[in-house]
Amino acid sequence: MKSFWCERAWLPDGIASRVLVRVDGGRIASVSGVDTIPLGVERLYGLVFPGFANAHSHAFHRALRGRTHGDGGTFWTWRDRMYAVAERLTPESYLKLARAVYAEMAVAGVTAVGEFHYLHHGGNEMAEALRQAARDAGIRLTLLDACYLAGGIGQPVRGVQERFSDGTGDRWLDRVAELRGDDNTKIGAAIHSVRAVPRETLSLVAGAFPDRPLHVHLSEQPAENEACLQAYGLTPTELLAEAGALTPRTTAVHGTHLSTRDISLLGSTRTGVCFCPTTEADLADGIGPARELADAGSPLSLGSDQHAVIDPLAEARALEHNERLRTGERGRFAPADLVAALTNHAAIGWPEAGRIEAGAPADLVAVRVNSIRTAGTAPEQLIMSATASDVAAVVVGGRVVARDGVHEQLGDVSRLLVEAID
Repeated sequence: MKSFWCERAWLPDGIASRVLVRVDGGRIASVSGVDTIPLGVERLYGLVFPGFANAHSHAFHRALRGRTHGDGGTFWTWRDRMYAVAERLTPESYLKLARAVYAEMAVAGVTAVGEFHYLHHGGNEMAEALRQAARDAGIRLTLLDACYLAGGIGQPVRGVQERFSDGTGDRWLDRVAELRGDDNTKIGAAIHSVRAVPRETLSLVAGAFPDRPLHVHLSEQPAENEACLQAYGLTPTELLAEAGALTPRTTAVHGTHLSTRDISLLGSTRTGVCFCPTTEADLADGIGPARELADAGSPLSLGSDQHAVIDPLAEARALEHNERLRTGERGRFAPADLVAALTNHAAIGWPEAGRIEAGAPADLVAVRVNSIRTAGTAPEQLIMSATASDVAAVVVGGRVVARDGVHEQLGDVSRLLVEAID
């Protein structure tokens, strides 16, 4: 049995001081207050949060960071550059890149990632590369294998998009059925978007694996809504509802451009919504109605998507900041609400994680309270001032995977990234 002493810890019923977390078999055996630090325990200073969940990732997009801003452009011109990266990746080079990206997540406090995977390369070799990359980086993986059959509504796949497609829904189903989860990996499913999956196939994907997480890109761009309305007379949300794709195990990613009815449909079905604020800002997507969705009943989660930034604390803070920009009001989300979104592992199929309590995975993130950014911050508001640079230690399943920005097994993550990105 291993133990961690936390100077302060974010527990389900509030922040507590001098907390002893005992770990057995990778899970928390007990949580208790102690007056004296026991000998031989690992000490975690600052405020210790449950592990952070990155609910939406495209690992290969990390190769685009800092390379798409020279000519302004649009979401669609950015997509062309993304296709160029996708075209040259192999299973071997993807393993190298994804390992570095997941290591960057680990040092930032991410203990589990939902990988929205559509770079199939004609089989499951790329999926296996992602599985190995997550294991090497010491974080859990939910592989959300995406069905991608069309280049747009009523349009065939073209060029590099052929690498994303299985040709038919049945072939997608057969390939995904070959994937098996393990102690570090869960297998989920994804509808890439209503642009990439025809209407007649949506229900097949939605019902294929009823006990697994299902994710879908939803209404990220107005052009998607316009095309869907023109083709079907329905919004993308209404089309997904028709297909039975809106359920408590579903997470809609972005949800930027939604009607009042869309919000009601998502909330009434308890469909989750994952916001990716730094990506949505980087791509000029817009600001989605986060508060209205939460009030309607949709659980919120957070993702770094294209990895313009990998900083879970910044994503959480941006959820509130975007609401302030959108409405002119402060306090749309309390700091505790932001922590709940940041630690929402249920969105990627790990409902037992995201809490410091007996029975949960022993995933801990120690954040400094005395850095140049956080000095003077009230502990309960630390999420409003801290950044990934303030993450002092990261524990996954009772094992320390990172300290002070350095990965325990892989070392200097910046070196890994330089070597992986041309």
